[in-house]
Amino acid sequence: MPDSPAGPPSPPIPLAGLLAREELGLHRIAGPDHADLLWVHTSEMADPYPYLLGGELVLTAGVQLADADTYVARLVQAGAAALGFGVAPVHDTVPEALVEACERHGLPLLEVPPETRFAAIARAVWRLMAEARHRELRRVTRAQQALATAAARPDPVPAVLRQLAVQLEGRVALLTADGEVLHAAGGRTAPDVRAALARLARVVTPAPPASPTPSASSVSPSSPASSDSPTSPGSPGSPASSGSPVRKPSPSSATDTRGGSQLSAYALGGAQGLSLVLATPRRESGDHTVAGIAVVLLSLLTAPHQGADAAGRSAALVRLLLGATPQEVAPLLGDGDSWTVVHARRTDGAPADALTAGALAAGLGSALSDVDRETVRVLLPGGHDVAPQPGWTLGASEPTSASALPAADAQAARALGHAEATHAALTRHRPGIGGLADLIPPDRAEAHARALLAPLTEPLAETLRCWLSLHGSWDRTAVALRIHRNTVRQRIARCAALLDADLDDMDVRTELWFALR
Repeated sequence: MPDSPAGPPSPPIPLAGLLAREELGLHRIAGPDHADLLWVHTSEMADPYPYLLGGELVLTAGVQLADADTYVARLVQAGAAALGFGVAPVHDTVPEALVEACERHGLPLLEVPPETRFAAIARAVWRLMAEARHRELRRVTRAQQALATAAARPDPVPAVLRQLAVQLEGRVALLTADGEVLHAAGGRTAPDVRAALARLARVVTPAPPASPTPSASSVSPSSPASSDSPTSPGSPGSPASSGSPVRKPSPSSATDTRGGSQLSAYALGGAQGLSLVLATPRRESGDHTVAGIAVVLLSLLTAPHQGADAAGRSAALVRLLLGATPQEVAPLLGDGDSWTVVHARRTDGAPADALTAGALAAGLGSALSDVDRETVRVLLPGGHDVAPQPGWTLGASEPTSASALPAADAQAARALGHAEATHAALTRHRPGIGGLADLIPPDRAEAHARALLAPLTEPLAETLRCWLSLHGSWDRTAVALRIHRNTVRQRIARCAALLDADLDDMDVRTELWFALR
């Protein structure tokens, strides 16, 4: 079955929790006694496979039940979590063939009594999910407070690790890029677990590629990880067979299992290549969020150990807070360095907060983030490559110097609008290709643009620029600017009137685009 989309914003519900609701009168009569429920789906189709996402409690009265074994096999293939069979009015009892098929295929089978409505079961599942979500939020809030308190101690890094070990009830460690343990907390782990954690850390913070050797035959490929290899999408591939090895972007986190332990690794922001590794007896809902909070804190706490660059940035921040201008602090940031501004919004439309912003920044390889309403802004130092992030829509500026960051911020905002309008996960700002623009002296080009666009206010000029960049699409421009499509039409009509120009004329559009660029 294809990968199912992201589940609802709630932890899965254990089957035992639903069976414990006495008012429903549900009884498990076949299959295992444990399952995780994400949805409730009622179907009387002979084959509901095409309509399942995975994780469902499928409810049926068996109206079209013909071949029980094939029916159950298709449910299992679709990823259904359990089957609830309502007795009466079609069947007086659960068919024995269905009981045997569920037992054979390992699918939990529940008997639903006649007095229990399917809608009541669905309501109970969603109520349990809401309760689980509230418990998770309370747990994450308590963990956040505990970790923040630990970060304020005189020994913040060990204190945060100790508190994280308490919250997750496992072993945590901070590793260097070479696999050396800087700090650790929690119980001891077996040697094979420690080795697996070290391998997992190399997935999120791989060592720099070695210099190419003179002879291709002398280059030995990496040893296969076989069953020990971690499960993480986007892990680095093999070096190219010729030329210098190409280092692919690394994932910000990875997971694995070893000897009953749940293993995780997270890359910390910064150029030092630090990683946080965890070994826990189980993986519960909310663990990833708690670990993300610790990653943000540890990224900030370890930043002073990343050399003079980090110290200069801290000094720049202090001077800005004390009233210095951005131009004055730009040299402290390294005006010759490359910086990229990223704007991001959640794809589900939910508002962002400081925690989700910090987790996004950590995933992009930075500890510098800010939240402006529903938009997160991240500042990436150095040559960090911007990669798509699950659950986010991103717009990235072109690399720029510190003194040009305001322009880069505008580029990122426009790129994010373009990404949302075109349903892209990531859009990067692309500078102009030059061409005819290079044939005109910059001062003359600027004077011409100012004269041509003088009648337009800033909102009108920005709307015109966005509309032209999206090939005159009203709907996409409305999405990009987050305004109503009728407002777009009114503004473009106003632009045409003020400029006394036919905006359907390609020559007019080309000249205006040149001026706006």
